[in-house]
Amino acid sequence: MLNYTPSTVAHIQNELRKIIVGQDNVIEQILVAVLAEGHALLEGVPGTAKTLTVKTIARIIGARFSRIQFTPDLMPSDITGTNVFNVQNSEFSLRPGPIFTDILLADEINRTPPKTQSALLEAMEERQATIDGKRYRLSPVFTVLATENPIEYEGTYPLPEAQLDRFLLKILIDYPPIEAETEIVARWDAGFNSRHLEQIEIAHLPEKDLIFKCRNEIKQMKTEAGVQKYIVEIVHKTRQHSAILYGASPRASVALLLCSKALAAIRGREFSTPDDVRDVALPVLRHRLALRAEAELDGATTDAVIADILKTVEVPR
Repeated sequence: MLNYTPSTVAHIQNELRKIIVGQDNVIEQILVAVLAEGHALLEGVPGTAKTLTVKTIARIIGARFSRIQFTPDLMPSDITGTNVFNVQNSEFSLRPGPIFTDILLADEINRTPPKTQSALLEAMEERQATIDGKRYRLSPVFTVLATENPIEYEGTYPLPEAQLDRFLLKILIDYPPIEAETEIVARWDAGFNSRHLEQIEIAHLPEKDLIFKCRNEIKQMKTEAGVQKYIVEIVHKTRQHSAILYGASPRASVALLLCSKALAAIRGREFSTPDDVRDVALPVLRHRLALRAEAELDGATTDAVIADILKTVEVPR
């Protein structure tokens, strides 16, 4: 029985709507990543409230928040931290980097070289950081929400496949519909200012450990064997499609399972359905596939190919 998840999610969504307008699907997918203990890559043009959404979620759930602005000259130690010699006691002490937080916003992650990008790999996968040979545990809530700009490629470094695969979801953020954008303009005209969030009354979660309680509920959910088979068949088809150079790995099957369970819980159900699997298939799979060059020349996209695969896999009853 879901005692915590539906009410917790409703609280977060209601408070977010005080700040964010017209991005309900994006918010739902970010919550899927947080509750499934994963990380998300947010792709959208500037001005679509990527940073604002992440900052507001962290504030609502009472999580520590850090932001890294990725630049070409950023070093791995700027992310993880470094040991500094203390003259007074003649000892080295750790000066922790921004990854020692709960919610980490990695802004424009594709603007820094692979060497620095890879500094996040261990933190994302193991929730730990190794500094000068010593391992340090990160927060159990630790979640990376990285952003990238899809329209400016000059001076960028594409994320390696190994790091892309560490992201549970790749979430595309589009322009808001005209009704939502009209509401945004009206709010700013009435005095709203996103640069002064502290002046906006936002209700925190009543208990700090509610996120852990929600995660535990989702872990205890069971998925019917037919839905499990449906998940595996979708991922298997990505390895056979003529337009795909290489398909998704078993990690994608696990990601589909975890995300469909989290989405079902967010929607108030104790079990996931094929609809839940289909609804998370695009953000789970779009960054784990590589299209053949000839398919790209013909105008194919990963989203279109995934949609085509979903049409070919029999839906369990």
